[in-house]
Amino acid sequence: MKGQKLWVKAKNIIPGGNQLLSKRAERFLPDLWPSYYQKAKGCEVWDLDGNHYYDFTGMGVCSCILGYADDDINAAVINAINSGSMCTLNCYEEVELAERLLSLHPWAGMVRFSKTGGEACAIAIRIARAASGRSKVAFCGYHGWHDWYLAANLGDSANLDGQLLPGLKPLGVPRELVNSAIPFNYNRIEELEALAEKYGKEIGVIIMEPMRNSFPEKNFLHEVRRIAHELDAVLIFDEITVGFRMVQGGAHLHLGVEPDIAVFGKALGNGYPIAAVIGRREVMDYAQETFISSTLWTERIGFSAGLATLGKIERCNVIERINHYGERIVSGWKEIAEKNGLDIHVGGIPSLCHLSFNCDKPLEVQTLYAQEMLARGYLVGASVGVTYAFTDEIIDQFISDSDAVFEIIKETMDSGNVRQYLKGEVIDFGFQRLT
Repeated sequence: MKGQKLWVKAKNIIPGGNQLLSKRAERFLPDLWPSYYQKAKGCEVWDLDGNHYYDFTGMGVCSCILGYADDDINAAVINAINSGSMCTLNCYEEVELAERLLSLHPWAGMVRFSKTGGEACAIAIRIARAASGRSKVAFCGYHGWHDWYLAANLGDSANLDGQLLPGLKPLGVPRELVNSAIPFNYNRIEELEALAEKYGKEIGVIIMEPMRNSFPEKNFLHEVRRIAHELDAVLIFDEITVGFRMVQGGAHLHLGVEPDIAVFGKALGNGYPIAAVIGRREVMDYAQETFISSTLWTERIGFSAGLATLGKIERCNVIERINHYGERIVSGWKEIAEKNGLDIHVGGIPSLCHLSFNCDKPLEVQTLYAQEMLARGYLVGASVGVTYAFTDEIIDQFISDSDAVFEIIKETMDSGNVRQYLKGEVIDFGFQRLT
């Protein structure tokens, strides 16, 4: 396989093998994952050997909500390129995209832009710290690679393990940042209450994903909002992953709680680099008091892609469609699991659903599922970032082929040795050195 050979080479000349942990082959199917693509269109992918797959993983790590190389978004981007993607002057699309985002979120008054989710979170943290005048951050969930976030592991190397990615080391993060970022877990308001009791108004910022894998319980988000108000802390909702998957805009609009700042990325540009930090005017004004600036945040492509993406999401009822597809995938998994006598867990929201196997060695079974589905022409991971490019027919075939694989899984589990049926190593969702 050309892709595997190239991945082996890459790990020797690129630290970590690539630029994104979430795309490492070891997280999907060690020794067998195609790793590289030569073409992607809709929900279809062709690897370096010309093999064809339907993508039932994250569709570009949840960024391509409309599908790969969408014709309408590409047309807007091509026009931006032909009109000059960079200039001494500003592109007018920047203002149009800001106005569009503010119209979707009436509580917000100002917008700043960047290119990626992680740096957008860092911008939001900088603004929030400036506005509150305090540096301590209480957080829930995954928010990127920057110093402010990894500082959580300076005091306890396991602080981030329960958030999304276990094993993250804070090497290179100044030890002076110890205890500047402190975690709490989703739907456990007592943990945030304990932090508020312990640190009081030392906490200037609370950042969290309004939801990812679970819906809020017992007014969890409302209680977070209350605590933020009592502490006079800035509340940030990280909508990078879930934004535009529940409603047109942030999930918080559906959940009924307004933050002080919200951060968007991924689906906003359908795979083109654009991220946004929106917020209340009195908070966002502090972006003018501190220094936040970068040359390529001003280029035209991202703004054009963002406008075209928001337009198509609304025009084509994309959110309704992806939730329909997600519900069909979830119900299909449950039906074939019951048919084959497998105990599974299906979670998340319909448009961002995930599957796990309840058994003694779930990662071995997950690896076998990925292995057998790859042989049938599917890229499969632990979750599906549902895309508008799916069709009912593609999903029907996916469930039918999954049914055949579930039967194999059941047979191997009954044999008592799933590992012997694997052609490579077991998947590893954590963070580790590759060389």
